[in-house]
Amino acid sequence: MKRTVVVMGALLLSASAVMAQQEIAVQQDNLMRGLARNLYGVISKTVKGDTPYDQASVDAAIVQLEEGVGKIATTFATNPKEDVKDATYGSSQKIWQNKADFDSKIPPVVKAIADVKGKIKDVASLKVAYDTINDRCNGCHETYRVKLK
Repeated sequence: MKRTVVVMGALLLSASAVMAQQEIAVQQDNLMRGLARNLYGVISKTVKGDTPYDQASVDAAIVQLEEGVGKIATTFATNPKEDVKDATYGSSQKIWQNKADFDSKIPPVVKAIADVKGKIKDVASLKVAYDTINDRCNGCHETYRVKLK
């Protein structure tokens, strides 16, 4: 009886750890998807002419980018050691092997957003803002993001 209780307890702890790891991976994925929705779903589509220019949408996207980028370091503080099920992209283990370098990629993105915030008035200035922000984002993606599918 005691052995069964110990085995069941170990299984429950193991299952809890796996669920916690998956939750961390989901939080990381949700943060990055939110950033992508704003940068690519709103800003890029407007720059390409797929979506009409809407100042309120652009301003909201910039604010959400600013808030989201500010959460990257803390959201990626823990290595979930697994990817989100059925995700297209995942986090490279290089993040936690070189956390200082990963974290050093965040301030240039924050600065790029701050530099363009309040200066976007039309599609031309939005394109400049998009290129500036996207260039800083891609610097991290090249090293720390992996394509899963």
